[in-house]
Amino acid sequence: MTGTNTIDSSTVDTPAGPFSVLVTPGGAVRAAGFTSDLDGLLGLVHPTLRGEVRSRPELGTVTRAVAAYLDGDLAAIDAVPVEQHTSGLFLAHAWQVLRDVKPGDPVTYTAYAGLAGRPAAVRAAAAACARNAAALFVPCHRVLRTDGSLGGYRWGLDVKKWLLGHERRLTAS
Repeated sequence: MTGTNTIDSSTVDTPAGPFSVLVTPGGAVRAAGFTSDLDGLLGLVHPTLRGEVRSRPELGTVTRAVAAYLDGDLAAIDAVPVEQHTSGLFLAHAWQVLRDVKPGDPVTYTAYAGLAGRPAAVRAAAAACARNAAALFVPCHRVLRTDGSLGGYRWGLDVKKWLLGHERRLTAS
């Protein structure tokens, strides 16, 4: 396997299905998704960031943040650090912008491109969502098609619909 890092992994049950996370020993998320397939999840991590995967029953701060999010504290995931490989400044910036999209207030791909500072780069914004390996922590589920439909989601439209509904229920007041 490429890399000399160790990556800790854990899978928790959620109402949307199993949710697995791969983190550095320092607690930075390298990949996360609604799957129990750790090999598939590791395949989303850039080769320079891969390492030997160790299964853990829980991942401390990361596991607590996921549990808090599921229990209704939608901001609990915001402070969890994420470490992904980027191929350029736009991608890194676009992922950070996604982290600023508020729960319960999804944006369209067009609006997301504008928030990322490149309003004409709708395809680049969509590509940033598609390349995001850290689902939930970099909330690409909060981006919709211009007509308001769900669009795509690596972990399935049922999961995306559940996440958006969870956030909408908790932010509607």
